[in-house]
Amino acid sequence: MQLIDGKLKKEEIIKEISAEAIEFKNKFGRSPHLAAILVGNDGASETYVAHKVKACEQANFDSTLIRYDENISEEELLNKIKEINNNSNIDGLIVQLPIPKHISEQKVIETIDPKKDVDGFHPTNVGRMLIGLPSYISATPAGIMELFKRYKIETSGKHCVVIGRSNIVGKPMSVLMGQKTYPGDSTVTLCHSRTKDIKSITLQADILIVALGQAEFLTADMVKEGTVVIDVGITRVKSDKTKSGWKLKGDVKFDEVASKCSFITPVPGGVGPMTIVSLLKNTLLAAKKEIYF
Repeated sequence: MQLIDGKLKKEEIIKEISAEAIEFKNKFGRSPHLAAILVGNDGASETYVAHKVKACEQANFDSTLIRYDENISEEELLNKIKEINNNSNIDGLIVQLPIPKHISEQKVIETIDPKKDVDGFHPTNVGRMLIGLPSYISATPAGIMELFKRYKIETSGKHCVVIGRSNIVGKPMSVLMGQKTYPGDSTVTLCHSRTKDIKSITLQADILIVALGQAEFLTADMVKEGTVVIDVGITRVKSDKTKSGWKLKGDVKFDEVASKCSFITPVPGGVGPMTIVSLLKNTLLAAKKEIYF
């Protein structure tokens, strides 16, 4: 079993991105610039955004964090997005999800200029990805694809089972793994909460990508020997063994499953760090205007 170390690969990639960011600044007189909008006081969102701001500093990017309380109107938020769309000094924009229920998440996503949509959520980017055109790919799937490359994991002809059908991870992951590329060229099965006898499907998998959001869902009896397991889930569960009273768990029962795997990602420290560097890579592409619409 080989552990897929997302933290280690994140550090490698940030060094690479940092060198490109310095080169960009020398050429254009400014650094690549990522703006993030945070609405409300969700603890997990605060943590994620803090990590993104720190990563920008490490990569020699400029970053702007715009905060609003949860009572902001939809109109005010959309107007701010439009203002950033028109700011030529800002290359990438993310609105940290979730947002308050009185604001339409879809309206927010569709208001962001596709050229600045470094989260890869806009329908234009999703559609372009679907047919294999250059696009900003959703950060978590992009990070997983990068891990496959960096660990030289064979995907061609393999049976890849994706568990979870979210627009952010499951659906784009299933598309990317089925495309005629490396990583890719896999035969893909997409499972979800309504899939019957899911164990019979997971036991056929050469590659398992688990993004269900259910702590320790995947157990050892659901995995065949030599499988590659990518754990995307992250759930806070109560624990009397930590100072905080909480522990982070993935969707995979790691202690049981790891010994059966050829490769496996831990939680934390696996996919999470790669999501952040993928966001920076997309921002660098946006700054360089290397993806044309």
